[in-house]
Amino acid sequence: MASPSTERPDLPEYMTWEELEQLPEEIAGQIELWDGRVVWLRRGPAEHQAFTFALTSALKQSAREGMAKQPERCWRVDFETDVFFGQAGKSDFVTPDFLVYRCLDAPYQDIRADDVLLVGEVLSPSNTQTDMYAKQARYARAGIPMYWEVTLERERSAIEMVRAFALETTHGKLLPPGVHPLRTANYLVTDEWSPKNSDAITIEFPFPIHIPWSELEF
Repeated sequence: MASPSTERPDLPEYMTWEELEQLPEEIAGQIELWDGRVVWLRRGPAEHQAFTFALTSALKQSAREGMAKQPERCWRVDFETDVFFGQAGKSDFVTPDFLVYRCLDAPYQDIRADDVLLVGEVLSPSNTQTDMYAKQARYARAGIPMYWEVTLERERSAIEMVRAFALETTHGKLLPPGVHPLRTANYLVTDEWSPKNSDAITIEFPFPIHIPWSELEF
């Protein structure tokens, strides 16, 4: 999620994390770096934040319940938190709307894609399908097992659909002879939920999740 509306300065096409840190927070908070390339985040309406926070809270509750039943497991749920690609460096990162990741060994560590189990994006009317496909492809390339996409209704403040995508890497065997996948890893839709045809969001990964729609009302 981008910061509140601030006029965008004239920045170079590519920056390092160190250069990004020198910018005012209200500017830096609107930027992701894709292999060093400056990518501006689109600003969403109030509903975007409201549903992002509601989903994060509901996922946290499911994580707590899961850990109570499996004390040896440890998960964290956050929103609008940078996820860094690669084992080192910080000039290649994205900022999902919400995410689930394994507990880290110490506080204040950077979250690396290898530690992330689920990322989610709340789509606003300003998001284009091209934008989201490009970001989804980056999550897949990083090997993040699960991606959620939340679509909002246009005529009222409500969730229209939540789709869960699972990472798939063996599709090449099913393609016609001579046809090869553009990317080595892609996401496949595995579940979708709507208030019109279900009572709750229910799935078993990365821990048992049950979120009644009443918990996600605006």
